[in-house]
Amino acid sequence: MRRWMILTFAILIPVMVVGNDAKLAPELKRATTNGMVSVIVRYNAAPDSIHKNQIRISGGSVGRDLTFLNSITAQVPAGALATLSDDDAVAYISPDRPVRSHMNNAAPAVLANYAWGLGFDGSGIGVAVIDSGIHDVDDLRDSSGQSRIKYSLDLAGGGTDDLYGHGTHVAGIIGGNAKDSTCPTCGVSIRGIAPNVSLINLRALDSTGAGSDSTVIAAIQAAIQLKDTYNIRVLNLSVGRPVYESYAQDPLCQAVEQAWQAGIVVVVSAGNDGRDNSAGTSGYGTIEAPGNDPYVITVGAMNTKGTPDRADDVMTSYSSKGPTTIDHIVKPDLVAPGNRVVSLQEPGTLELQFPGNRVPYAYYRSGPSLMASSAYYVLSGTSMATAVVSGAAALILQQDPTLTPDQVKARLMKSAYKNLPQYTTVVDGGATYNLQSDVFTVGAGYLDLQAALSNLDRAPGVARSPTAYYDASSGNVYFLADSTTPWGQSAMWGASVVWGDGAFLPDSAMWGGSPVPGPSSAMWGGSPLPGPNSAMWGGSPTPGGSAPPSPDSAMWGGSPTPGGSAPPSPSSAMWGGSPTPGGSAPPSPDSAMWGGSPLPGPSSAMWGGTPTPGSSALAGGDSAMWGGAPTPGNTALWGSQFIMSDATPLLTILINGEN
Repeated sequence: MRRWMILTFAILIPVMVVGNDAKLAPELKRATTNGMVSVIVRYNAAPDSIHKNQIRISGGSVGRDLTFLNSITAQVPAGALATLSDDDAVAYISPDRPVRSHMNNAAPAVLANYAWGLGFDGSGIGVAVIDSGIHDVDDLRDSSGQSRIKYSLDLAGGGTDDLYGHGTHVAGIIGGNAKDSTCPTCGVSIRGIAPNVSLINLRALDSTGAGSDSTVIAAIQAAIQLKDTYNIRVLNLSVGRPVYESYAQDPLCQAVEQAWQAGIVVVVSAGNDGRDNSAGTSGYGTIEAPGNDPYVITVGAMNTKGTPDRADDVMTSYSSKGPTTIDHIVKPDLVAPGNRVVSLQEPGTLELQFPGNRVPYAYYRSGPSLMASSAYYVLSGTSMATAVVSGAAALILQQDPTLTPDQVKARLMKSAYKNLPQYTTVVDGGATYNLQSDVFTVGAGYLDLQAALSNLDRAPGVARSPTAYYDASSGNVYFLADSTTPWGQSAMWGASVVWGDGAFLPDSAMWGGSPVPGPSSAMWGGSPLPGPNSAMWGGSPTPGGSAPPSPDSAMWGGSPTPGGSAPPSPSSAMWGGSPTPGGSAPPSPDSAMWGGSPLPGPSSAMWGGTPTPGSSALAGGDSAMWGGAPTPGNTALWGSQFIMSDATPLLTILINGEN
């Protein structure tokens, strides 16, 4: 153990490249590894033995002659790049970049190839994965065949192996090294973001994907205790559940804050409820806990459209949107590829339930190396996007281990790609979804590893996500000023720098005014046209304002929270029946989220009757969303996976993804 610790804690000393950096490719200008770098050295004339000997004297080795380019391939120490670039005979030096087609487009979409070209692969960084376990597969072993799963702990019962399949898939996105898709007949490399990272397996979900706050919190506690032993710098939480109280009281949120304060970058999925319009908010206000905590990095999902080029990428319709309920925290913080992501397969519950998602060997192998089953699998959801960002955080910390979690978060957000289309239409399963690239949908933008690794800014203060404030008098929304955060301190880190100038997209969608395609779903009320019938907080919108004439989809229903009077016909009151808190039962609460006495029977109560969506609860019967008898009841329709972002009601979306 001691010997392993010495190896993994070896700090990479930055190489100050002071030579003629105009001759160096962008990746090589930021090379910060003590190891060897594979390069192509182009000379002004055909290189001779003198040039080759210079490379050998520097500690390098000469590879292939590329005579028609006046070039040679070589392995050289990163520290020798400056001297080599100063040679008048040298025209240009570039990495010997890998070239192959990618079935898994998450890595190239966020420019992970750039990081790999610099020599960053997650070495020495520990990532704790709190999930359904991690199965020890080939792609999670190092070059000597030793498992990179350095520690495993079972907190759910039943052992540390992954009997569900979700955790192994997540781990592969973070740190798979493409071993099973690397061969003489392989045409596709299925590689994670940080392919040599160390993994800490904290199993908090069981074989059906179910867990609880306590199992997850126990896993977070273990990660904090093990931090120094395994150099845990990143914690991946591709799990979530509904928000029930302010993050300041929520124990799950408080647990992730403890990990953050201990120096661990906590990356959390936003949730997969972006299609939920039950409150008339077009999926806004659906961020799950603990992604509602302002400290953590909360991640939404993009769709790469099956290509490595980000030019055709679009936001997914199922990715949960902010602001957070109760606290109105601006979330998500950024977005990353999450739709139809190819990663590691474990023959657990998911794989047996959706065998069509196996990736055939023929996609990445040909000839006699074909085998009977696959090593890879396709899943979709913000769980997958979260794993991409966790891998990215590991690479950032490998580049500069001195960064704090706040500095990592701020750097990823500031450097995120912001040139996204303001409005996008997504058609899936015959349904059309109109999306906009506002701050509550895409956060600070699309993860860009090249920009993040090229940025050396160190954010001051604490990188808490800001609070959104709705000004009823103007109908505009603002960031609540906070001088303790980077974006509240200087122009360099101001809100327009981090989120872009179009963060709130005024006069559109949820903010009323003149939304696109129709002004009928103002999130906080105001004066939307033709009528403010879907004010998020109903009655008297929050904060301030006057009750709209027909708030029949007030999110908090009946007697809206906070304050206000019961609307005349709150048939879709979120808290329904006898509204919570207080109030009287509406006359026709047939879609009451919490039930009550739905009419004509308990068939549309979200928490009771025949569950929504679908026709039967996982636990059977005409029972609640949380199963059995209505809440607090038996087992969940979110079911066995109520703690997961990839919840059962959206499973076909998450598994099959969008086109």
